[in-house]
Amino acid sequence: MLEKDITAAIMRFLRMVPRCFAWKEHGGMYGTAGIPDVICCLDGRFFAFEVKTPDGVVTKLQERTIHKIKVAGGHAYVVRSVDDVKAVLWAYAGIDI
Repeated sequence: MLEKDITAAIMRFLRMVPRCFAWKEHGGMYGTAGIPDVICCLDGRFFAFEVKTPDGVVTKLQERTIHKIKVAGGHAYVVRSVDDVKAVLWAYAGIDI
């Protein structure tokens, strides 16, 4: 499965979650390098998901950005499936879907 397919599945899932606002961050020359692929606000909590394939590797810049989000009080994770996202939302927001 390609990273874009995993991202699309995650976005489909997040669109079904009540009280959730999520978007796919598009890279490019006008974006900020290192920002996770999916950004989500759920019940006032900030979540950022860096999507990787099962054998995908996070770059140093992505690692630093995830760390900065966590230091700022947000939740940021590398995820490889919709189930990974569900686990994060269950652990931090009590969402069970």
